[in-house]
Amino acid sequence: MMNFHRTAQIVEPNWLARPSTEVSPDLVGCILVRQFGDGSQLRSMIVETEAYGPEDPACHAYRRRTPRNEAMFGSAGRTYVYLIYGLYYCLNVVTDLDDVPSAVLIRALQLESVPSWVTPPTPAKSARLAAGPGKLCNVLQIDRSFNAQVLAPCQPLWLEHRPPDFVPDLVQTTRIGLTKGADLPWRWYLNNCPAVSKL
Repeated sequence: MMNFHRTAQIVEPNWLARPSTEVSPDLVGCILVRQFGDGSQLRSMIVETEAYGPEDPACHAYRRRTPRNEAMFGSAGRTYVYLIYGLYYCLNVVTDLDDVPSAVLIRALQLESVPSWVTPPTPAKSARLAAGPGKLCNVLQIDRSFNAQVLAPCQPLWLEHRPPDFVPDLVQTTRIGLTKGADLPWRWYLNNCPAVSKL
């Protein structure tokens, strides 16, 4: 586990009001803070992201606006949370301008510490606790009730900019597990990081 700088600047909505393909690589290295009802916090570094946006056949909002994807059309700086396979929740950060369906999927996190409700893993597996979108939502106790929430301090989730000593060494490649838009190189991850979902 690592200690992440705690005086970083908060990520404001206007910083996220850009195309997802610009925001996605910039989010790698940022800190996602999960604040629980008792005031405790779990801090994690984003180490892998994927971009989704308009004219993208893999985007949930590609065909039309629906109750499920409504959050993607909202203001930047909110969450879009959905359920896949009836089992796993996925956390996205809404980007771009109002009415432009655009979001960044948070695919993997490097945790600062192992939360008390997680069975202590072996040292070799501790880095893999949030190595995947479903895993990270499980560890952070994120479900559909988090959909369309504002990312801001005093809320359950917010984002902080990269620590000042972070050096971005990113790999850009195609997204994972898609049948449409699979050729688009819209996935970024931190090079040589054990917490990345798939290398």
